Amino acid sequence: MSSDSSSPASSSASVFRVDKFVVPSQSISAFVERIHQVQRMLGEQPGCLQKHVLTQTGDSSEFDVVTVVEWASADAVAAAQAVMQKRLASEGFDIQAFRKKLGVRGDSGMYREA
Repeated sequence: MSSDSSSPASSSASVFRVDKFVVPSQSISAFVERIHQVQRMLGEQPGCLQKHVLTQTGDSSEFDVVTVVEWASADAVAAAQAVMQKRLASEGFDIQAFRKKLGVRGDSGMYREA
């Protein structure tokens, strides 16, 4: 997770982490299960205001999964990122290896209200 700290107000304004994934149909169940586990952990972190896991299905063999987490501030994001990295490392969980194994492609970014 990254944040823009180019202005003094940026550390105290609400920010949104948006992740979008393309997931092969045979991997959707395992991927969404793990995403829900991560979302529960994020929800325990100070500054997490809301979190959503959204799925869209179509006529193709792939599903789109989108996660949105609203944070109270960029500082809350940074603190949660540090906690989550330690927690996942202690579990021996490698997100990149997990995505590769399931054939998941993703894109993520930080957003603010326009």
